[in-house]
Amino acid sequence: MCVILCQSLTNTFTSIFIVRVDERTGNVFILAGDNIQIEIYRNGYWRFL
Repeated sequence: MCVILCQSLTNTFTSIFIVRVDERTGNVFILAGDNIQIEIYRNGYWRFL
């Protein structure tokens, strides 16, 4: 899922600044563009923060 979201962001020419894994929960955090924050859960679901 992370790859699909990152690909969608770059297809719209949005810069991705941070991709980070939370070692406690296993969730992936993506910071992109001016104010796009996405959290991807271990089960594949994701949400905007």
